[in-house]
Amino acid sequence: MRFGVVVFPGSNCDADCLYVLEHVLKVPAEPIWHQARDLHVDCVILPGGFAYGDYLRAGAIARFSPIMAAVERFARDDGLVWGICNGFQILLEAGLLPGALRRIAGVRFRCQWVHVRVEHNRSPFTAACAPGQVLRLPIAHGEGNYFAPPDLLARLEARGQVLL
Repeated sequence: MRFGVVVFPGSNCDADCLYVLEHVLKVPAEPIWHQARDLHVDCVILPGGFAYGDYLRAGAIARFSPIMAAVERFARDDGLVWGICNGFQILLEAGLLPGALRRIAGVRFRCQWVHVRVEHNRSPFTAACAPGQVLRLPIAHGEGNYFAPPDLLARLEARGQVLL
């Protein structure tokens, strides 16, 4: 599987993603500049880190980058798309994911380790995990409070789209 990591102006986690893919997981990976218009990979990653400075809202400007039209086509054709932190916010802004992110109540920025539970392993992203397995992951964000109305959340869970 070949991975592509989109590089937006201001993003600061693209190099981390590329390093892990190439040197830890030992899989082919390439940076994809935000002005590219085509994807020639099996999985595209939108990394974390303040794309375009997040001056309006996290991901609001990056959503209009030329590469996003290709990401939207890729996702609609069942391509694997992984949004990490700011990349997840970009996917929401682009309308590729339903729901919205809210600011964390009473907190300006949160940077800590958290525990999450694997809901299922029927995804390439969780295939190496056992359902119910608890993972310890780092988080760092100020707008990471995902919101979806109860009926939407129920549909996402029923379709197996909630992984953790």
